[in-house]
Amino acid sequence: MKISTLLTAGSILLCQSFASAQSTAIDKNKVQDYFQEQQFDEAIQYLQPLVEADSTNQAALRYLGYAYYMNDNVRDAKTVYLKMFSNDSLNVTANHYLATIFYNREPDLAMEYYARLIRLQPRVANYHRGLGELFSRKKGKDTALVYLHNAYALAPGDFRNLVALAEVLIDVKDYAQADSLLEVGLTRDSNNMSVLRSRVRSAYENKDYNAVLKPGEALIRLSELNLGPINKLILSYYNLQRYEESVRVCEYVMRAGIEVEAVYYYAAKSFAKLKQYDRSNELLDACLEKAISKTGEMYYFAYGENFEATKQFKKAVAAYDTAYYLYKSPLALYNCGRICEVSLKNEALARKYYTQYLKTAIPLDADERKAYAYVKQRWGKKK
Repeated sequence: MKISTLLTAGSILLCQSFASAQSTAIDKNKVQDYFQEQQFDEAIQYLQPLVEADSTNQAALRYLGYAYYMNDNVRDAKTVYLKMFSNDSLNVTANHYLATIFYNREPDLAMEYYARLIRLQPRVANYHRGLGELFSRKKGKDTALVYLHNAYALAPGDFRNLVALAEVLIDVKDYAQADSLLEVGLTRDSNNMSVLRSRVRSAYENKDYNAVLKPGEALIRLSELNLGPINKLILSYYNLQRYEESVRVCEYVMRAGIEVEAVYYYAAKSFAKLKQYDRSNELLDACLEKAISKTGEMYYFAYGENFEATKQFKKAVAAYDTAYYLYKSPLALYNCGRICEVSLKNEALARKYYTQYLKTAIPLDADERKAYAYVKQRWGKKK
């Protein structure tokens, strides 16, 4: 072959290679404009042909994966990032988004990506926190604490690291260290709602009900509607016998239009403690309208207690009798028998309830065993 022919062929190949490179080149300004305007569909339409032309083009894959992810198309985003990962398992972007995508869907896989990210970039706090949170979810609290301590040490100013560490300290009942950490956070920002929620949880689970009040009230001032900490505030006031305050917090929840059985129930219990039995019964009516079988029994028992407290003994018997009819609780039969015996002085009716109680009761705690022994000794013999 002549030299001139070789040069011509080489020129053609060079031109073809240059044309191919041009066809897969990315106009970064164009892509950034799409992203800035949140025109993710347009970005996808532009990037897809580039990736189809060259599936090893990591830049095009990175942009396409991001466009899918921001367009809430997690399935296609995952496919793109997995392709990036297969091209280069040390690609930080691919590992980061795969860890994020698999975080809730497949946590074991997410842990692998986070572990790789920590090896690649050991001083990024977010990666330590992500892996620590996943270990915590898998009940590996000791290992979780190692990574969460690392995250906090690397970025103590990030409240996410502080709260994540405090939450696991609460899980392992290290309340002193959790509270110390949370107080540091509240010193920096007394209105940080995440820190306040964790402070409420720590105090409540440690049965330090007085310590629940300040952060709990701060959450109400901030219009908190997360029922987890608010319920703990209600119960703390109730346990401290501050029933007016318990009612106030319950009514705060009700005014917000949140209808939850537990809130109505503790409002009813608090009104009963304040001897406002009619109001208590109104709220118990509301409870029963919302009740499921496991909680309905509790409300009928509360009715019975209210009627006993107001000396409406026949109504009390009716409430306990209904509790037994609907939920088959032997203790309801005992209460019926007790009221008939002691308050109504109706031995025939008392015997009826007590006899049925002895047939069905399985006494568990000390008080019920004592009651069972009395009924068996006093009423167990046939007359």
